[in-house]
Amino acid sequence: MLDGKTIGFIGGGNMAEAIIKGLLVGGVPAAAIAVAEPAPLRREFLASEYGVALHDENADVARRADIILLAVKPQVAGSVLAGLEQTISPDKLIISIMAGIATGFIEASFNNGVRVVRVMPNTPALIQAAATAICPGRKATEQDLETAREIFSLVGTVVTVPEKQMDAVTGLSGSGPAYVFAFIEALADAGVKNGLPRDIAAKLAVQTVVGAARMVAETGEHPALLREKVSSPGGTTIAALHTLENGRFRGLVMDAVDSASQRSKELSGK
Repeated sequence: MLDGKTIGFIGGGNMAEAIIKGLLVGGVPAAAIAVAEPAPLRREFLASEYGVALHDENADVARRADIILLAVKPQVAGSVLAGLEQTISPDKLIISIMAGIATGFIEASFNNGVRVVRVMPNTPALIQAAATAICPGRKATEQDLETAREIFSLVGTVVTVPEKQMDAVTGLSGSGPAYVFAFIEALADAGVKNGLPRDIAAKLAVQTVVGAARMVAETGEHPALLREKVSSPGGTTIAALHTLENGRFRGLVMDAVDSASQRSKELSGK
């Protein structure tokens, strides 16, 4: 579905780079990828590292591309879209990864019935291990969704949700890696506190999280059942879980997702 298409990125940050890497690994030629990036050093890096075409003007990429990925900060969405109004025609597909920016906001920035797919990936896209959700705008077709799925399946797992659930996706998987990083850091610190060398504690903490996540993914068992299997009567694990419950561990995680979801709504003006 991507054959013969030119893919243009408005913004050349980390997430754009992750998607570019996935596209190249997936067989999309570098000549079919163009990036608009204002920072000269960043342009030089992307050009030398990936061989894609770099531009300093958004409009240059928008004119050239069949598929346009909006990969800029949501705070500048209005000004970026205003600058593209004269260069994006209805035959082009817009894919937005701007957190909190609704498809309706993007559609309202153009008067030509533009097709929009909204996407929320997360930073493990950098290692092709993203969790990504997609949803269609009013004019987007099933083929447009398939195009988005094809692109983002190259950097991880893709699910489709209605747009009303995208703020929840942002709070859970969009911001979720930061929660896991904080947990790994705390787990390693606890190992150091109890006498382990820092490097050993860090290695054990990382592998513990990786291994536990793989068990959930590969066994298909509910996390609660897996937790029960490691919690022996009167043992160390149940004592630790009791401490986590006293500290509202699960409640705090849920509160964190609530906070990120609410911030996503604020960014979209809800």
